[in-house]
Amino acid sequence: MGPPRVAERRFAAFMAVLLLASAAAAEEGEQRGLQGRARHRHAYAAMMYMGTPRDYEFYVAVRVMMRSLARVGADADRVLIASADVPRDWVRAMREEDGMRVVIVENLKNPYENNLGGINRRFKLTLNKLYAWSLVDYERVVMIDSDNIFLQNTDELFQCGQFCAVFINPCYFHTGLFVLQPSMDVFKGMLHDLEIGRDNSDGADQGFLVGCYPDLLDKPMFHPPENGTKLNGTYRLPLGYQMDASYYYLKLHWHVPCGPNSVITFPSAPWFKPWYWWSWPILPLGLSWHKQRWDDLGYAAEMPVILMEVLMYIVIIALTRLAKPGMTKLCYNRRPEKQSALVQWLIKLTAIVAMVAAYAIPFFVVPRTVHPIMGWSIYLFGALALSVVVINVFLLPALAVLTTWLAIVTMLFVMAFPWYNDGVVRALAVFGYAFCSAPFLWASVVRMMDSLQTTLERDPFFPRLGEPSQDTEFSKLY
Repeated sequence: MGPPRVAERRFAAFMAVLLLASAAAAEEGEQRGLQGRARHRHAYAAMMYMGTPRDYEFYVAVRVMMRSLARVGADADRVLIASADVPRDWVRAMREEDGMRVVIVENLKNPYENNLGGINRRFKLTLNKLYAWSLVDYERVVMIDSDNIFLQNTDELFQCGQFCAVFINPCYFHTGLFVLQPSMDVFKGMLHDLEIGRDNSDGADQGFLVGCYPDLLDKPMFHPPENGTKLNGTYRLPLGYQMDASYYYLKLHWHVPCGPNSVITFPSAPWFKPWYWWSWPILPLGLSWHKQRWDDLGYAAEMPVILMEVLMYIVIIALTRLAKPGMTKLCYNRRPEKQSALVQWLIKLTAIVAMVAAYAIPFFVVPRTVHPIMGWSIYLFGALALSVVVINVFLLPALAVLTTWLAIVTMLFVMAFPWYNDGVVRALAVFGYAFCSAPFLWASVVRMMDSLQTTLERDPFFPRLGEPSQDTEFSKLY
């Protein structure tokens, strides 16, 4: 019995060493950012880098976009060009859960950084897009930004030439989606241009690439050959491959006659990207993006925060109701003299700030990427909870304080109404509602200030520090 046991122990030790070696090799492969070799001849590629205030939002956006490609049946690899500082758990999720091939790169130094001012500094690392030319495992690559949503298969783009892009702007092509043929020679040439600081109109990737292909506007329009062959040269892509969301808002439906209506892009201000919960119903297409996320990813990451906020607002309402008698005693300690005008003015200012805070604070604490219906529900519940605090602390009329809350709810219904003929009618309805509701909002503010003034003139609002307060007939009720 001895020799077999020795053999078993040796075999077990050998397997343990083999497993450790495999784990070390997997770890090394992860550090290099590789997920095997290229599985297809073509690829859709996106990039991700860190250092902006909205890193997590763009991480979610990349995952939703890449899954929209899988949904339409794209027959190509999905590649992420990720900077080395992207969190490893994000990389692992995109590689294992989303099926992406992740390539880790070092950020390219932007020689035009000083030309980027203010909010445009978020584009400092967009030159990492140039790494797409280094993906020489592929015959063609479609480089895409994270704010794209694919409506149908666009694999015909792999038949385009060495460089193809869409002109959203009449004069400059858009780099939210473009086709390229990878080439190390082209990649090295672009790195050389960065070193010498070639002219760049905007200091980011778009200005740089426009300088690389200045005559693209004069090139022919791309039409995929029916026999599936690849074209050579540079081409303009039809507008249907980069449908600016603003086109939809005018007609409230898609009708782009140039090419297939395949890809929606959102080249708007950062705060109006479709993944933010407030994007709908302000922007009708926001719900379409969140529908894709709901189907593909869900919102499990945000649920703990949502539940904690709901519980917090319930506690606030309960404590406010329990503490109301004590608040009333504080506010109605009778003094023989009245407050000075300065004290009354400060109390009124405090009440106004509290009312504004009651509607502002819940907006900023809702997780940014939750579903709009969940986001607006939490916001409205939070605003209601804090408004109850304001009502009870300053003894204001409830209807006057909640008029703004009711106006917001009604405005959401006006914007979400699904049967407008076009965007012009919708805009007129929104402006008409705002015009009609303005007098009611103003009347509610006047009513609150009058009520507060009456309270201040009837009784001092706070007792003088260091002196005992005297009970009043009103406070004895409690």
